[in-house]
Amino acid sequence: MPKAKRITGIGAALVDVLINETDQFLEDLGKEKGGMTLVTDHDIESILSKASQPPVIAAGGAACNTIVGVGNLGGDARFIGRRGDDAYGKTFESQILSCNVEPKLSVSPSPTGKVLSVITPDAQRSMFTFLGATTELEPDNITPALFQDTAISVIEGYLLFNPDLMMASLKAAKAAGSLIALDLASFEVVNASKTILKDIVKEYVDILIANEDEAKAYTGFTDELRAMELLSRDVTYGVLKVGKRGSFVSFKGKITQIEPMSGNDPMDTTGAGDLWAAGFLFGIANGFSIEKSGKLGSACGYEVCQVMGAQIPETAWQRIRALI
Repeated sequence: MPKAKRITGIGAALVDVLINETDQFLEDLGKEKGGMTLVTDHDIESILSKASQPPVIAAGGAACNTIVGVGNLGGDARFIGRRGDDAYGKTFESQILSCNVEPKLSVSPSPTGKVLSVITPDAQRSMFTFLGATTELEPDNITPALFQDTAISVIEGYLLFNPDLMMASLKAAKAAGSLIALDLASFEVVNASKTILKDIVKEYVDILIANEDEAKAYTGFTDELRAMELLSRDVTYGVLKVGKRGSFVSFKGKITQIEPMSGNDPMDTTGAGDLWAAGFLFGIANGFSIEKSGKLGSACGYEVCQVMGAQIPETAWQRIRALI
């Protein structure tokens, strides 16, 4: 394990826009529950015009959620991305700074990207994404210096939609001597990138994280043991998240089952996987055991499900930090 403990993330600097709606609302939009669909800014405004209530707005983006979690845990955290030169973008930067994250953000005249999450009564979220300024993050500007003194680099799975940027990020992080963690992001991402994904994992990835849907898309199996075998084949750590049942972590041929944190029913699962990764990766970067790292992950995942959006309140962070 590298001596450095920094965790650096690269991905979309997005603002989360959250609404609670019915299953019928999703059906009327023609959207399959779960996953992520790329849309225009106009599409998001159109959906919001049909919403039954005003949205909740917060800084977001998958890798950013993870890095914000690391910062709130007291870790050395850095985030690389591109925001718009607008109110949304300035809010995004100020929010991550307040969470002890070092921003490495370039600024664009284009609008800041946003993700509209429609949250149904079962607490599942279905995402509509307008990437905006995030699409202008140039591969040529991604250098090893951005990942300097980094123990683990969190490469956002959604970058697979931009193969040049994904490869530039992987190469720069690896050149800096960092371990690379890849969260598969959504089953739609896996299905859209099958021609390159397994080669990328084999050559660059050290920590591969997937939920049940993503694991099925990646491995072709719903059987957990078989899926774990294939998820962990080419990496040091293979992770399978199984929702309310917790997670499994494969390391050096041994599979460890991580129990979920029990308590209240979830209010909203937005950011649950991202924050689970924050706790787990913070633990690994700091030399904790698989069990303790997983326990931190479970605590982060549980607490974020108790609120709307991916922002865990300070009182909950105090409970989580007590586990360290």
